[in-house]
Amino acid sequence: MVRRKKEKRKRPTWGVPERIVLLATPEGWRISVLAKEDGMLCGRLNVPIHTGPQDARNAAAVMVTELARDFHGTNVEVSWEPPQEPWSWTAQVALVAGLEPSAPDTEGGTASSRTVP
Repeated sequence: MVRRKKEKRKRPTWGVPERIVLLATPEGWRISVLAKEDGMLCGRLNVPIHTGPQDARNAAAVMVTELARDFHGTNVEVSWEPPQEPWSWTAQVALVAGLEPSAPDTEGGTASSRTVP
């Protein structure tokens, strides 16, 4: 039997995060991260189902901040907009110029992530 040569898989290429959409559903928190150049990342936010909105927004901001640092070597700042619906939140993600990527602080956030209620 002839075996195929295993190809080394590359990390998926996607752009710098630009926007976050966070939804509360009966099954848990859902998140979509839209990128500037290309792509969108969708899925379940890794928090318990009964997590409050503020904690879910903080977890989403930390996730996007870490993705930007790991994939692009850059810092971003997350600014949450006032909710239009009680179960849906959106945020703008902006690059923070001139700073080295920061490590998570003791409270689980990063020095470069900021949330606005």
